[in-house]
Amino acid sequence: GVVSALGRTITEETGGYPIANIIQTTAPLNPGNSGGPLLNLQGQVVGITTAIVSDSQGLGFAIPSNTILREISSLVTTGSYNKHPWLGASGVDMTYEIAKAMSVNVTYGWLITQVTSGGPAANASLRGGTKQVLIAGEYVTIGGDIIIAINGTRIINIDALSTYLEENTSPGQTIEVTIVRENQTLTIPLILETRP
Repeated sequence: GVVSALGRTITEETGGYPIANIIQTTAPLNPGNSGGPLLNLQGQVVGITTAIVSDSQGLGFAIPSNTILREISSLVTTGSYNKHPWLGASGVDMTYEIAKAMSVNVTYGWLITQVTSGGPAANASLRGGTKQVLIAGEYVTIGGDIIIAINGTRIINIDALSTYLEENTSPGQTIEVTIVRENQTLTIPLILETRP
């Protein structure tokens, strides 16, 4: 098989959380062989297989080895890894159609549709959506803050957001979240927590 995409994000089945920076591959994966190594032509481990898409004719995913190395010591000593940073919000990727419905000038980023009460986003006074509209056949809650950067790094969608948080931050860290709120750009400090 070959690596067909890098930097993908998939959703964890058990908790619904995104797994960022995933390798997409056409290497043959079968149910039950998750956890096997994904090797390059030099025989080096570049990832650990984690999931297949059952109706995709062989599309599989692997967690990159650098992600595994970051988490392995905790997994070996405690049996778990609980250092995933948590923003405490849900949302959708911005599109031209959403921007038009909100009358904003930004068509990239991640629109916050809901903040978790008592979570980091709520504590930082980030706002979720207030109105549901039908866009491209789906209801979207609009009117919330649009995250466009974290610590000065541009965020274009949930993949970029998840990858940045996972690779560059940790629970307890204060990050600078740049948002668009009613066509005004604001930068707000937010203290990340451990994902529940």
